[in-house]
Amino acid sequence: MTTPLIIAITGATGVIYGIRLLEVLAPVRDIETHLLISPAGILTAQQETTYGKAEIEALADVVHPHRDISASIASGSFLTAGMVVAPCSMNTLSAIATGLDNNLVTRAAGVTLKERRKLVLLTRETPLNLAHLRNMTAVTEMGGIITPPVPSFYNNPQNIDDIVDQTVGRTLDHLGIETMLVKRWQGLPEPSKPSSGA
Repeated sequence: MTTPLIIAITGATGVIYGIRLLEVLAPVRDIETHLLISPAGILTAQQETTYGKAEIEALADVVHPHRDISASIASGSFLTAGMVVAPCSMNTLSAIATGLDNNLVTRAAGVTLKERRKLVLLTRETPLNLAHLRNMTAVTEMGGIITPPVPSFYNNPQNIDDIVDQTVGRTLDHLGIETMLVKRWQGLPEPSKPSSGA
């Protein structure tokens, strides 16, 4: 039996995070990915990647139109493992924080929160103004997880793919989905002891 997991891609920079999530989850047999892409997300994908709308949608098990409020994922009775918005624009964050269910992305996020399921937002903006920070606080208070895709450097990334994979792996950690993507911190090595001289 498969468990649905919602992946939403909005128009912020960093569309590769959502695409990579879909690629990593595609071979996972017990996860059924439900994809939403906003119109701005499609435009950003065309700007930042070589993926077109059809290629991104082909990575998902189920694709829902951005405006289809009648979709299965718009109801709390449809069981899911949670939802990831990657990347999450400040516009989408604001709508989620204020309960504005004006499209299927924000409606599905609102449902995820009200059902006390995991909602992970890869918020992408810098610098942050006070409205951004307050909206992040509001979503956190409602049970959401704010995960800005900030690179880790302790794992000595060699390229952009390494940076993306570390963030994607840590994102899936929040949902209890373990991958081989994460180089986990093992602590600093013990300092070598000076050799005792005669």
